[in-house]
Amino acid sequence: MSATADATAAATAGPVALDPEAGPEAAFAASPGRRDDVDLLRVVCTATVVLCHTAAVFVDAGHRTAGVAADSLTRFAVPAFFAMAGWAALVASPVRGERQLLRRADRIVRPMAVWTALYVALRGGAEDAVGALFGSVEPAFHLWYLYVYVPLMLVLGAVVLLVRRAATPWWTLALLGLCALGATLRGDLGRVTGLELPGWAWGLSLYPLGYALAGAALLGTARGLGPRWAWAAAATAGCAAVGAYQLGSRFPAAYATLPVAALTLAVLGAVRGVRVPRRWRSAVRRLSDASFGAYLTHLAFVAPFGGAVAARVAPGPPAAAALAATALVCAAASFGAAHLWGRLRLRAWLG
Repeated sequence: MSATADATAAATAGPVALDPEAGPEAAFAASPGRRDDVDLLRVVCTATVVLCHTAAVFVDAGHRTAGVAADSLTRFAVPAFFAMAGWAALVASPVRGERQLLRRADRIVRPMAVWTALYVALRGGAEDAVGALFGSVEPAFHLWYLYVYVPLMLVLGAVVLLVRRAATPWWTLALLGLCALGATLRGDLGRVTGLELPGWAWGLSLYPLGYALAGAALLGTARGLGPRWAWAAAATAGCAAVGAYQLGSRFPAAYATLPVAALTLAVLGAVRGVRVPRRWRSAVRRLSDASFGAYLTHLAFVAPFGGAVAARVAPGPPAAAALAATALVCAAASFGAAHLWGRLRLRAWLG
């Protein structure tokens, strides 16, 4: 679930020389620049997505309490990716032309297509291969996020170009029109032909756009937003609220619910402006660069390894400990694999 390649482009635009004695707000004045807080947030969100899907495996194996508790810690991750996308597209690195926007889309869609093909080849069939053209399929269900993220990126980029009067993004508008009309066209074709057509997932609802605008506002402002401890306390309360909601009302909680939105905004406020110590900065940046690839590949580790552990562990505290350990192992394997193929210059194809 990324932030994704678009956020990577903004976060890795190149280091900016900052006064080492300056406060956190100096990072906002120097633009474009690489942001410690965004790098850290991308790593944390990717790791929590791994925890989220590990928790789902444990819930399916009957460890509901441990799984729901772990999942409640992760609900902010996908909305935070949308928030970082808004910051990248509207504040940090707005596009200057349609060709640049389409290149950014290619950096997402190409690895997405490669990993979808790999997941389908290993765990799916011909029906999944066709369905993956129109929406996420069970062997690669975690990629649903990218079917929403790509239209979001195109919308934000097209708005930037139109407002700046830099260009009329005809190709982008055509793709957005296809995304907007695809679900209706699918239904009409199904009724006319009598065929059961694959579902259509290339589209955009209001909640990702809302998170994107909130992210642009929160991450892009140079003004102080209050003490960090208050945001951290709000994030802790938000996790508790999400847990109560999931145990008592609906699991998994939708990303457009009030508790999840409150948790996401609190996490953004708590992380915003964080300065990573110099000795850790290089490691965090390498992990940030590998985060999109880790997101794409983590299910290859979570599904077999998590399932094997969840089926054998005893309920209660042992299940909670095993869940945390399994997620840690899968996250380390995912980031490690993504870092390796980055060193091999395969990131354009594998993320």
